[in-house]
Amino acid sequence: MSLMKRFACLAVALLLAVSSRAQWNYPSTRTVEVKDTYFGKTYTDSYRWLENLKDREVEGWFKAQAELTDGLLAKIPGKDDLVREWMAMDKLQPARYTSIKYENGRVFYKKTLGGENVGKIYFREGWTGQEKLLFDPGTYKAGVTTTVESFIPALDGRHVVMGFSSGGAEFSELRVIDVDRATLLPESIYPSYGPIGWTPDSQGFFYDAGKVTDIKSLEIELNRKTRIHVLGTAVAADVDFFSNESYPGLGITPKEFPSAYIDESTPEYLLAQLSTVQNEMRMLYAPAAALQHPPVKWQVLCEPTDNLVRGLEFFGDHVYAVTHENAPRYKLVRTSVAHPDWKHAETVLPEAADSIQSVTKSKNFLFIVYSNGVVCRVVKLDPSTGKSSELQLPGSGTVLISCPDWWTDRCIVYLTSWISPTTLYDCDGATGTFAKSIFNTAISYPGYENLVTEEVEVPGHDGVMIPLSIIHRKDLPMDGSSCCILEGYGAYGVSYKPGFTVRSSIALRGVVVAYAHPRGGSEKGEAWYRAGYKTTKPNTWKDFISCAEYLVKRGYTSPAKLGGTGTSAGGILISRAITDRPDLFGAAVCNVGCANAMRLEFSSNGPPNIPEFGTVTDATECLALYEMDGVQHVRAGVKYPAVMGVGGWNDPRVPVWQPGKFVAAVQGASTSGKAVLMKVNYDNGHFTEDKAVTFGNFAGQFAFLLWQTGHKDFQPAK
Repeated sequence: MSLMKRFACLAVALLLAVSSRAQWNYPSTRTVEVKDTYFGKTYTDSYRWLENLKDREVEGWFKAQAELTDGLLAKIPGKDDLVREWMAMDKLQPARYTSIKYENGRVFYKKTLGGENVGKIYFREGWTGQEKLLFDPGTYKAGVTTTVESFIPALDGRHVVMGFSSGGAEFSELRVIDVDRATLLPESIYPSYGPIGWTPDSQGFFYDAGKVTDIKSLEIELNRKTRIHVLGTAVAADVDFFSNESYPGLGITPKEFPSAYIDESTPEYLLAQLSTVQNEMRMLYAPAAALQHPPVKWQVLCEPTDNLVRGLEFFGDHVYAVTHENAPRYKLVRTSVAHPDWKHAETVLPEAADSIQSVTKSKNFLFIVYSNGVVCRVVKLDPSTGKSSELQLPGSGTVLISCPDWWTDRCIVYLTSWISPTTLYDCDGATGTFAKSIFNTAISYPGYENLVTEEVEVPGHDGVMIPLSIIHRKDLPMDGSSCCILEGYGAYGVSYKPGFTVRSSIALRGVVVAYAHPRGGSEKGEAWYRAGYKTTKPNTWKDFISCAEYLVKRGYTSPAKLGGTGTSAGGILISRAITDRPDLFGAAVCNVGCANAMRLEFSSNGPPNIPEFGTVTDATECLALYEMDGVQHVRAGVKYPAVMGVGGWNDPRVPVWQPGKFVAAVQGASTSGKAVLMKVNYDNGHFTEDKAVTFGNFAGQFAFLLWQTGHKDFQPAK
């Protein structure tokens, strides 16, 4: 191509980009060429200035983007209908019970009534005692929606420490309530990620704390501590019980989260865990008596090199754990408590065809949950005999088992699927029998009998078969005329297990709802996770693309009708899917998503995530981060699909500038003329329990996707 032709093509591309910006009247976005050179290669970042959220110009830019987006979304006729539909469905639901805990004869739980915005804390004297309201967060602060993020009752059942937050900020204010008097004690602790556990005498509790109090500070997630608060004492006098400062000899890095506690089911030991996003555990332990005589002489229970993941339980003279050592789908092993030796651990349950998800302990048994990615099963193990048997579950789908009262073998099983609401069952661990729980929440919704689910496997770009879940009406025409919303995640070894949400009602409108299970999750075990991790991360978005191609090829949808979405770490997936294959999607949503991977470690939550994504200070990982980076792969003159970035102004996990910079880049580059918008949730963070906020947020995302992919119910008046 001659120089003149290249200049002409560039001029046309710039003209199209300018006309697109004018059509949607995007706020002006300046560019400043910031260059970073890593290992001999220079990377340009034109929107670095948007990272300074305290700058007035940046605040103004996000506000202008939000006003434009909110104005356009308000014109979509189906958006508010979705909110009303989900609220109506929610009101039909019976009470939902979560975080069920048992202490000293009292049962504590969070209950959310149908149609209720946030849950309240209740308790009973015994399992069948009269229910009593303990705390209503709606009464805490006038004009502020407060949610109970976490709560832990004391071992004597007389006090409960609770973590409150608002606006989706996640960082909590800790308060203690006197159960018998239903009154809050005067002390208040803020900011904290929450309580960790009580001391054995029920007079104090362990909790997370930091060195700084500004939750938007880049230091907020570094050098965390476990402190102990004794009831009735000044918070300022709380002891730094476990941190890199109190134990410099342990080599605790600034990015590790140190938590120390005594597990009620293992009162002989003081336990400590050092966590990042890395799944392999690092744990220490000591005799419980050491709590009274610091400094504690910690012993190593396990190191990350022991490859222990997904659960660890003490039982008698042994400690049991799940490992992927020579077992890509995991196995259960045990070693001596007195002298842990995981390299020579005894195999208790060998690797199976499906993957171990979790281990739960009751008085006499261990319960191991397995999953093939769609259907779960539960194995009961008697550690005293070594015998195991599979429980005959009362239904099929995703299973969670909880044993709140470890003094007995009474457990609670939660069972759900894509289109079946969660049902709770009481399980007698000794006999393996089930009965509908006193906390049962079963319900059926009108119209759902017209939906079907399909579980298929799709050929990937390299021939590997990728699981794909599809929900649609039974009478769906397979001619490519239907809109489709395809969602994916693929990170941290997290499996996208089937689970019910009222948002699936969108399928009743003829929309295909699909969930890709790309590498990076663990639907097929540890190897599946590692095949979408750091240098192998491209498999994650390529698997998503393969699932999209399958839906088009089989007639479920067509490219113009296909909307893709990814949340949080799924922002890598969606931003790279549409920069790799802009022709395959009609629209995309990057929801609180990581779209600028090379800058992740420079956010407050970045350092703890280095084990998952990598660092630019390592030559190999730097190149991997570049491949993951949606912003770095936006190219001028490309016809990109419609895009909406969504960010929470109070988000402590993924700062709003991550999707914001991606939107800025696509606004400046796309020549398709399709809308590129930035939705800013000033009343939210990464997520929130507040249904009024959550339903409105997702209704906006669905409405955008269906507007841009042509669904008749979501077209604004011209």
